[in-house]
Amino acid sequence: MQRRAFLGLALLGLGACTTLPQRQLPGTSVPDGLDGPYRLDSGDKLRVTVFEQTALSGTFTIDQAGYIAYPLVGNVAVRGLTTQEVAGALTRGLRNGYLTKPDVTVEVDTYRPFFIMGEVRNPGQYTYVNTMSIETAVAIAGGFTSRADERHIGVSRRLNGKTYTGTLPPSALVRPGDVLKVAQRLF
Repeated sequence: MQRRAFLGLALLGLGACTTLPQRQLPGTSVPDGLDGPYRLDSGDKLRVTVFEQTALSGTFTIDQAGYIAYPLVGNVAVRGLTTQEVAGALTRGLRNGYLTKPDVTVEVDTYRPFFIMGEVRNPGQYTYVNTMSIETAVAIAGGFTSRADERHIGVSRRLNGKTYTGTLPPSALVRPGDVLKVAQRLF
């Protein structure tokens, strides 16, 4: 009797998972990362423009520690910040004895790559493209192998300094820095 009750609750739980909104994906604790503005992390490349200051404008890569090395200002911690917050930090740094009214803009030049491994034809590191789904990421990696579990893709996602892992459906969006793992199917 207990076994049937447990099975009934398990099936009820599975049925409830299919009606959850995509923000909290079924069977996983992986958030979609689309709430709020994009947060920077290691591997992102930033394009910094300072109006009428070509020597202070350029492209800067965020290092493994989460910093960019910026002229006159030095190392600036940018991990977890938005591009507007980085522009504000650089403006404050340049005002500190260098420029009276710096006009700084920051935008993402290149997003950090995503990684895909397991049962795909060409596992590896690939360039992230905005609004890319897992299906698209698999296609970029040459498609599934004949042994792939095509319905549930493992993902490891880092957001705001915390790593989340779980499985996602093929229609879910990939985020910069995601590590996707296509498992082998059982049958």
